[in-house]
Amino acid sequence: MTEERVLFTYILYALAIVGLAVSFFKDRKKTKAALMKAWKAFENILPQLLTVFLILAFALAIFKPETIQTLLGSESGVLGILGAALIGSVTLMPGFVAFPLAAALLKSGAGYMQLAAFVSTLMMVGIITIPVEKKTFGMKATIARNASAFVFSLVVAVVMGVALG
Repeated sequence: MTEERVLFTYILYALAIVGLAVSFFKDRKKTKAALMKAWKAFENILPQLLTVFLILAFALAIFKPETIQTLLGSESGVLGILGAALIGSVTLMPGFVAFPLAAALLKSGAGYMQLAAFVSTLMMVGIITIPVEKKTFGMKATIARNASAFVFSLVVAVVMGVALG
């Protein structure tokens, strides 16, 4: 990590501690209730987070950086982008896990366009959630939304590739 990022991280932690202290002195009861609520939310998220981290650790242990570069690297081209988009479309993962995963894949040699396709389809396309979405919006609207989100994700990948590549 660069020195500026480390400093920025320390500043954010300091601001959070100052904010917590101000809140605590202003209303101890509300601050304690907020901290308990945050802890409960953390407890609810922890099993999913640990599962994803285990999957990520196994994937990074099994797939060498060369393999990741071949499958998802910038040289993988259109097939790598489409593969990443398809994987993202069928994966159900919260954003707070998807972005660290993308960072780990980037460090292992994945390309910007491929990661943009993966993350944007992960966030916008919901193949797994089609049954629930279909009940609410109908099949026609569900297919239209998912198809347009998939196409838009490919556009995002190209834009990111041009901007960052």
